[in-house]
Amino acid sequence: MDLRSAARRAIPVTLIVVELVVTVAATWVFVAAHGRVPAPDRVPRGSTVVVLGSLVSDGEPGDYVRGRLDTALDLYRSGAAARIINSGNGSADAGDEPAVMRTYLERRGVPSGVIVDDPAGFDTADTCRRLRTVYDVDRPVLITQDFHIPRAIALCRSLGVDATGVDARCECSVITQARNVIREALLARPRALVTAVTGW
Repeated sequence: MDLRSAARRAIPVTLIVVELVVTVAATWVFVAAHGRVPAPDRVPRGSTVVVLGSLVSDGEPGDYVRGRLDTALDLYRSGAAARIINSGNGSADAGDEPAVMRTYLERRGVPSGVIVDDPAGFDTADTCRRLRTVYDVDRPVLITQDFHIPRAIALCRSLGVDATGVDARCECSVITQARNVIREALLARPRALVTAVTGW
């Protein structure tokens, strides 16, 4: 059997494996997050909310982060959020996401003492681990967009954090939304499943 024939035989097997992994990951995320994304007005008063970081530029939050921060701001003003943890990449190369997020909230009236900066939330899994081990938070309310929130909840639960979440608004184009859905399905959720199984 030459290499070309072997490659032709391997392609269907590879596609089946990929489809299986994607399906298992999607099912796991759905089951783990089901019923855990309440409307903002159903979030318990006094909650610790966690704003998941993303791109910032020139000291200003990008579209994703701005939507998440505005949602956290609404929860604070309603009395639902007693503490806001801004979790993101605190390195200078990344623009110090938590510092930018803090400034955005403080300029809109959130007291400094309500806000906690987590500068080592380099990805969702890191944030979940640090909520439990560094900040002693076991029932956080995560804030991120709808394409991300089920995976974030599933990851936190797999790492021992009993998370719920709130969908943050985002003024995203249809193309951006489609890209996010595809990335979640094919890359992010399978990778999260590996983390849930292995712990890393």
